[in-house]
Amino acid sequence: MTEASEPRTTADKQDPTTGPAPHPQRWLILSTLCLAVLLVLLDNTVLTVAIPSMTESLGASTSSIQWVMNGYTLAVGGLLMTTGSLADRIGRRKALLIGVALFTLCSGVASMADSPAQLIAGRIGMGVGAALLMPSTLAVLMQVFDEKERPKAIGVWTGVAAAAVALGPVLGGFMLDHFWWGSVLLINVPLGVAALIAMVILIPESRDPQDRRTDVPGVVLSILMSVGLVYAIISVPEHGWGSAQVLVPFAVGVAALISFTYWERRCEEPMLDVALFRNPAFGGAVGSTALTYLALAGSLFLFTQYLQFVMEYSPLEAGLGVVPMALALMLMTPFGPKIAEKIGTPGTMATGLTVMGIGLVVLSFLGRDSGYLLALVGLAVMGAGAGIAMPTASTAMVSAIPVERAGMAGGINSTMQEFGSACGVAVMGSLAAGLFASHLPDTIPDEATNSIGQALGAAADGDSPAQLVEEVRDAFVSGFSASMRIGAAAAVAAGVVAWALLRRNSVPPEAAASQSGEATEHAAASGAEKTADATGVS
Repeated sequence: MTEASEPRTTADKQDPTTGPAPHPQRWLILSTLCLAVLLVLLDNTVLTVAIPSMTESLGASTSSIQWVMNGYTLAVGGLLMTTGSLADRIGRRKALLIGVALFTLCSGVASMADSPAQLIAGRIGMGVGAALLMPSTLAVLMQVFDEKERPKAIGVWTGVAAAAVALGPVLGGFMLDHFWWGSVLLINVPLGVAALIAMVILIPESRDPQDRRTDVPGVVLSILMSVGLVYAIISVPEHGWGSAQVLVPFAVGVAALISFTYWERRCEEPMLDVALFRNPAFGGAVGSTALTYLALAGSLFLFTQYLQFVMEYSPLEAGLGVVPMALALMLMTPFGPKIAEKIGTPGTMATGLTVMGIGLVVLSFLGRDSGYLLALVGLAVMGAGAGIAMPTASTAMVSAIPVERAGMAGGINSTMQEFGSACGVAVMGSLAAGLFASHLPDTIPDEATNSIGQALGAAADGDSPAQLVEEVRDAFVSGFSASMRIGAAAAVAAGVVAWALLRRNSVPPEAAASQSGEATEHAAASGAEKTADATGVS
């Protein structure tokens, strides 16, 4: 058996003074991990453009379609912390293989659904698979790359994720132009099979060397906490902030969060060491990651609607319109680690997020007749800033967690991304919807004020359709512009949080090398002393 195919444990080749030794085929392994990330994130954005086709083919109600999307989100958001901890216990390779296999199988089942219930069940299964898969990709990455190369690897991982988000609508539009709606899910099957084969051959096994007992109360409370909060957030656009559908699950989530924190602080072998949050580097990375994804997801959610309803782009054209953002993000991710070496992690985070905020401010000036050039500039600037900040935030977060808890690190990172994204759509979407409704002409009926699509349909049937359509689009632009500024504020706030907290633990770049050498020498000396004590040699 070759070294590549041998499921050896990377912890066996770990130097306690420097962490895991780099795997000889780490870059091939990274390409396999990126294929798994591509599989999951591509699917999420591909499916959004298929909603009209699914509704017509399955005779699905609006509520059913919402559960097609929300069932997946609840499964992922509710399980990420649990599956991250589980991967540490059972092995990250095993969790990764199970997750990819389940996601692939459920994708095939969902693509053949002939009823909304079957499709919802398939999507929930895909969500469980994704929850197993996503933390494990980052956990394996942490194991096969050493501390020096890890930022570069995380940058590649982040760039592929961004590419998947942007290319999803393009691929979805192409598939729908040539095939039936289920084809957007069926494409996951060959991708998933290819990922599975590559993982079996390349991915080494690793797990937490400490044999921890399962923290059953912690698992239950973490699921209640995550599901309650995620359900509350995703219910906001449909029911409003003050509705029982939002307040009840939010109260359950908050109560579970308090109980979870109380229990984890007193548990002998906790699922999550809550003392981590007292580490400014960890807290800063967590907070900035959530705010970054809030701004990114919320802005893209509204911008694609702007392209389709205001600029009258087709779904495929709207997907292509977002590609410059992904390209800028991918091009800038390699520079994040280089910038961090020069000015440190706090400065890099603050710089990237400020640039991202500037891009969102540029997008806020888009009007009904602005054309695409201004949008292109805003997207490119936003993507460049995100490309600098996002991998830096992920690196800061995982660096604050012991390598042996890599699965939990991946779970927390993915959880913050999910929470931030859900909050972005809820907060920025609700603000835009409220301002949109308040600026609509009085001739638009109340039942058509919930979405720009319905309002445009009502305007087209009015007495002066051309004028009404322009007024509806102007109303949407007013809400869109205000929401882009909120996104910009969130991005800048994320930069301030990162700078204020990370700098308390940061090491000046010029001192990092000398401190690293001193730490290694001290660890080696300590190891020699312990060996001498154990053998009785003085």
